[in-house]
Amino acid sequence: MEQVELSSGSILNRPNETINEVYFPLTCLISVTITMMDGMTVEAGVVGSREMVGINAFMGGRETTQTEYIVQVPGKAMKMKAHLLLSEFDTNKSLRDVMLKYTQAYMAQISQNVACNGLHTIEKRMARWLLESSDRLCSDELFLSHEFLSNMLGVRRSGVTETAHILEKKGLIQCSRKKIKIIDPQSLEETSCECYGVIKDEYDRLLRFNLER
Repeated sequence: MEQVELSSGSILNRPNETINEVYFPLTCLISVTITMMDGMTVEAGVVGSREMVGINAFMGGRETTQTEYIVQVPGKAMKMKAHLLLSEFDTNKSLRDVMLKYTQAYMAQISQNVACNGLHTIEKRMARWLLESSDRLCSDELFLSHEFLSNMLGVRRSGVTETAHILEKKGLIQCSRKKIKIIDPQSLEETSCECYGVIKDEYDRLLRFNLER
């Protein structure tokens, strides 16, 4: 493994490309996105310090993905050749157990995101997204633009700006150019939908033991 610096906007994997390298984020945040034929983009999941990029590499078959992995918050990550991870997955039971539990947690995240995007308001979804990103970065400051956030949430930029102003007026966040700072995480969690707690609890249930070891 080697430590690398990932810059904002970098694309780590594109749809149908063979996954040759996998990444384990340390201080960066990566979005798993899907782009439709009309060019609209929406985030299917997020990858941070509890996750990895390139999960398909040890799934067997043709190691590709239909999603795109794009760096939304720059930072450090550990990079590894995919074939080396696959080799370890096949021979190292402890590693295999962790990776399978992570896969289960990741599937729970994706499933919950589908329900959240279809049923909950922009305000609740944005609050959840900010909390999840903050947890993965271990920071209350998120360096990103409203335009980028609108792509991740699959809504108009004006909708993100309006929602950010609402949350700011409530004293939950503070916005400046390309930066959102969480001021009151407890109240922001109360504003969020139940999806934040559901996903967090599932990750803790599946991965806490392995992380503590």
